[in-house]
Amino acid sequence: MAKFRLPKNSKIAKGKTIDVSAGTKNAKTFKVYRWDPDSGENPRTDLYTIDLDKCGPMVLDAIIYIKNEIDPSLTFRRSCREGICGSCAMNIDGTNTLACTKSIKSVKKEISIYPLPHMQVRKDLVPDLNNFYKQYASVKPWLQSKTKAPAKKERLQSKQERAKVDGLYECILCACCSTSCPSYWWNSDKYLGPATLLQSYRWLVDSRDDATDERLDELEGPFKLFRCHTIMNCTNSCPKGLNPAKAISEIKKMMVARGN
Repeated sequence: MAKFRLPKNSKIAKGKTIDVSAGTKNAKTFKVYRWDPDSGENPRTDLYTIDLDKCGPMVLDAIIYIKNEIDPSLTFRRSCREGICGSCAMNIDGTNTLACTKSIKSVKKEISIYPLPHMQVRKDLVPDLNNFYKQYASVKPWLQSKTKAPAKKERLQSKQERAKVDGLYECILCACCSTSCPSYWWNSDKYLGPATLLQSYRWLVDSRDDATDERLDELEGPFKLFRCHTIMNCTNSCPKGLNPAKAISEIKKMMVARGN
């Protein structure tokens, strides 16, 4: 029987346990992934048990409390704390989401916190998003028009035309959808992933954009678009309630329509 083992340096070790919840009945334990590339040590998971009365109601509040009051070496990204910037995207309780909008009370037991899955990790909860943003830039996510802009006024759209970008422009590029997609896990060097394809479709349906054919040409081939197998993990994990899977299917329809 074949036996498969992880490399020794990839095995997650048991880390330290810190409990600062003495005297409170409102305690919660957070299991946090830790890895410092400069230490030469394996990744580990540290357990922090804290008094929830001393921090805010969201998981990000607890992470900030842990860093400020317990362990200043903990590294993570965050910015707006309002679910707008996408900086604090993490895998929390087994689901990719935003730490700033994930309620602590929504998880009954111990809360596990890991970086976004299947990406290189810079340190602790910080994934390397260079490839993700490079893919986003590859679809030229800006207006491309062959007509001259009107003098002293904006390019106009009807209400119906404007409505076509609803559910698309709200994407905050948090990468929760792409990093929940198995097709992206195995082919992230060639498959653009749900987030980038949703952004591509946002411009494909914009009535002001004249580069439809060029944009579709760039998506031709077996990997960039068609590696999507409609697993729907992307839609299920989107913290903004968007539907990248539908956007991808609509691009496929456009591909077929222009080929007829």
